Amino acid sequence: MSMLLYGLLYFQDRLTLEDLRQFRQWGSRTPGHPERGITPGVEATTGPLGQGLGMAVGMAAAEVLLRARLGAPICSHHTYVLASDGDLQEPVALGSAALAGHWGLGRLIVLYDANAVQLAGPVARADSTDYAAVFAAMGWHVQDIDGHDHAAIRTALLAAQAEEGRPSLIVGRTVMAKGAATLEGSAAAHGSPFSPKEIRATKEKLDLPPDRDFFAPEEVLIHFRSHFVGLTAEVGRWRRRLTEHLDRYEEFAEFWNRAQFPRSGFKPVWPVFAPGAKVATRTAWGKCLMALAKAHPLVAGGSADLDPSNMTEEFREAAGVFAPDDPWGRCLCFGVREFPMGAIVNGLALHGGIAPFGATFLTFSDYCRGALRLAALQEIPSLFVFTHDSFHLGEDGPTHQSVEHAASLRLIPNLLVLRPADAGETVACLELALAEKTRPSCLLLTRQGLPVLDPAKFPALAAGPRQGGYILQEAAGGAPEVVLLATGSEVSLALEAAELLAPRRVRVVSLPCLELFAEQPAEYRREVLGNGALRVAVEAGRSDAWWRWVGEDGLVLGLDHFGHSAPAKVLAEKYGFTPANLVRLIAEKLQTRE
Repeated sequence: MSMLLYGLLYFQDRLTLEDLRQFRQWGSRTPGHPERGITPGVEATTGPLGQGLGMAVGMAAAEVLLRARLGAPICSHHTYVLASDGDLQEPVALGSAALAGHWGLGRLIVLYDANAVQLAGPVARADSTDYAAVFAAMGWHVQDIDGHDHAAIRTALLAAQAEEGRPSLIVGRTVMAKGAATLEGSAAAHGSPFSPKEIRATKEKLDLPPDRDFFAPEEVLIHFRSHFVGLTAEVGRWRRRLTEHLDRYEEFAEFWNRAQFPRSGFKPVWPVFAPGAKVATRTAWGKCLMALAKAHPLVAGGSADLDPSNMTEEFREAAGVFAPDDPWGRCLCFGVREFPMGAIVNGLALHGGIAPFGATFLTFSDYCRGALRLAALQEIPSLFVFTHDSFHLGEDGPTHQSVEHAASLRLIPNLLVLRPADAGETVACLELALAEKTRPSCLLLTRQGLPVLDPAKFPALAAGPRQGGYILQEAAGGAPEVVLLATGSEVSLALEAAELLAPRRVRVVSLPCLELFAEQPAEYRREVLGNGALRVAVEAGRSDAWWRWVGEDGLVLGLDHFGHSAPAKVLAEKYGFTPANLVRLIAEKLQTRE
């Protein structure tokens, strides 16, 4: 299907024959799988099967949200998907399709190439699902046709376009490599190029010049491109309607301009938190989300069935639930579908006009990791909110207690992982995420309350998070002997330990985002980390990556094993995440250095 798409883009005059010749070669515009930003006309990076359909659901949902606000004359497009047997076998596709049916996305049309062959052989070896029945049961309009019958395809598309209340699945029964000399219907034609002998014999069978490579008959190109005039005129009519709306309706113009830059141009009144009060960073996020929702009509998203835990419940009640009878609702209730949620959020971001987010527990970031990776690869600013970020969630036990997840997310290139120290840093981290234009962000938030830091006592709070890491509290009395590095809930632990270590000179550094800190000039990093001091890192998660920052002679207090089911305070004692134990470890380390 990759080359099918590239062939269509050549017919559309977006690619050249030379581009097709360079298929899968270094620096070409025709990579092995379509990649957004490399090939003109490619709207999403869709190599991992199933995610393309999930992102298309997000695009179709964005169209509904914007049509309700901009009006059908301006926003009324369809979203088309080419899907394979492999796509539908991936659960992310079926989870996304269930939501598309539930939401009644009538302008979503999926053309399913049911050719009964997949890479390893016949589909029947691995799957006997009746997808027509499955999609019909999920609320889709389903048609089953001969996928080689052009008239049937045309009729099915017209029927799908006329169906406004349900998404459409067109099941096209086809033959793999139809017309090939000897490989028709064979799995060998799925992912391997034909031999020169097979190519020549196939061209002879199809009455094409056997000695001409990358040949497209001129009459076919002329026929295809003859539609360009009418389509260009249609675009012109749309542009005139848009100009008329912009000139005539002030409210429309304001909304349209905001939709062009859905992550900027608004000024929410952020909540203020009382210094010293104990506030979970997930609670701070919930209050920030409400401030965003009031200031910005294009914020849309939801939780994977964890509204009360992810603090999206108030947003759901205030913004309304997105549904077939309420396209004005901005809360997308994803249900227990983390991976589809991630793919749909990416589709919303790719479509444009919407500032999307999705939320679940941090431990379930594993379920949507594929979507996180594609968001980073596509350079789109999706926002993923992960609460219950450590063993401190307590009694739910090791299945829900994140240990390796923060470290694992930090391995994904072009992804910001933001773990704020308190409510104030939560605001700052959310601002950083919203300012991003070419990379997604993950907010890692606590279940337990954390003391709100006083900006009067810690003036670096105002600007420090922008650098990813900063000196929160400087050592008293001279150059630091110990530099304590911490993120999230462990920052308050570090501050308490610094007090107990007096009269030792201890600097406390907050590192809400290691990716941003790593991007700072080397001189700034050296200034923050200090020279000659004992560097100590504290985080309730895997310790491995922290050695980069503390050095071989440093100290890391982390968690390199799974948790247990018990109250959070008991776990903190058992695992040594207490000021007293941290002080003991530092004292022992200092003795070995001295």
